[in-house]
Amino acid sequence: MEIVYAVVVGAGAALLLRYLLPGRETYGSALLPAIGAAVTAAVWAGMSWLGFDFDGNWGWLWLASVGAAIVVALIVGLVVGSRRQRYDARQLHLLSGGKA
Repeated sequence: MEIVYAVVVGAGAALLLRYLLPGRETYGSALLPAIGAAVTAAVWAGMSWLGFDFDGNWGWLWLASVGAAIVVALIVGLVVGSRRQRYDARQLHLLSGGKA
């Protein structure tokens, strides 16, 4: 049951990153929270299968899961934003015949 809470926290942290990163107008509003939720769930499940349990290691589960979600969402937000802006500028140049 705790995985549900962790996924919600991971998605919320990624949603917060969406509004802190530049270039957020270049991708959808659900991209980073969806990635944050998926990464949190994958890391939590993987660590659970590796033997991290709720008895003494639950802090590491939370830290690794939410931390991985934040790092991956940060990387995706920065990369997608910058690449999309470069792509849009290149397409505008091509479609305008070099006039823009």
